[in-house]
Amino acid sequence: MSGSDVTRDGVEGARPGRDALTGAHAGRRRRRRGRGRGERAMVPDAEFSSYYGKPILNKPTWKPLDIAGYLYLGGLAGASSLLAAGAHATARPALARTAGLGAAGAVSLSLAALVHDLGRPGRFLNMLRVFKPTSPMSVGSWLLAGYAPLTVVAAATDVAGRYRPLGTAATVSAAVLGPAVATYTAVLVADTAVPSWHEGHRELPYVFAGSGATAAAGLALVCAPAGQTGPARRMAVLGALLELGSFRLMKRRMGPAAEPFENGRARTLLRAAETLTSVGAALGAGPGGRNRAVAAIAGAALLTGSAALRFGVFHAGIASAEDPKYTVLPQRERLAAAARSHEPGGAPPAS
Repeated sequence: MSGSDVTRDGVEGARPGRDALTGAHAGRRRRRRGRGRGERAMVPDAEFSSYYGKPILNKPTWKPLDIAGYLYLGGLAGASSLLAAGAHATARPALARTAGLGAAGAVSLSLAALVHDLGRPGRFLNMLRVFKPTSPMSVGSWLLAGYAPLTVVAAATDVAGRYRPLGTAATVSAAVLGPAVATYTAVLVADTAVPSWHEGHRELPYVFAGSGATAAAGLALVCAPAGQTGPARRMAVLGALLELGSFRLMKRRMGPAAEPFENGRARTLLRAAETLTSVGAALGAGPGGRNRAVAAIAGAALLTGSAALRFGVFHAGIASAEDPKYTVLPQRERLAAAARSHEPGGAPPAS
């Protein structure tokens, strides 16, 4: 069978089944069929499988509670540092203390979850032996190593009431690093080959930024006096808009790789996240948000919704790694787009 025959029949790259014709007779018969009104498929519909029924990708071996918790707590910590700095600047000491202690506690638990997943502390320390700007894991490790002590110093000086200049400097420095801490985990997971994480690399940092903001606002609404929670209530609304809007945009742009977000455990978690975040932001921003009981309910909803989103994203990624079609289909679409871009008058492929 000649190469031109294969191209003309539109089955280039296909693998014939056992009953497909081969040799010169197949070439003549296909040429005759090509002159008719239509063409009959000579191969069965593609099934997305791999040798011995094994997945194309080795799914991540990360423990859900450790790594999804690590993603959630990092976002809570980074956004809480921003809230603490803003509260200091606007003379809201109770809110500043709540957010500062929240940042220190969350990043400490986040590091503990990461080390538990790694197996021993030495493996985290080994990641600090070199600094690779092109590696999200390396950058993130150094970021945590610098950020965590700042949050502890800021919280300790605030509680002790001593060394105020040192505490202020630590609070401001932690706030500068806070946005990176809240979002670098999105870059970390999107840098993997897991389809439902990798295909969302453009919007996922914004999703995580919004989720971190709602979590920090939720913690403040639960723990801080209602009279000082104005910045937290505004952060809750902005965070919810950013989280929910970016997530919907991400799913529309991802194509088939968005399907795992709509199936199984991930679907349940993400539906719960959307409901809890929306309700929490609405309660916190409304007139009842100044009421202590209403604020606490709103804060609990925001904290739970943010956690549900991180766990939902985690489980969707694992599901997409287990099914070969989420690896194969995006690759075929990119190849088809690249081929169209080389045709006369073809549009360039999407970046």
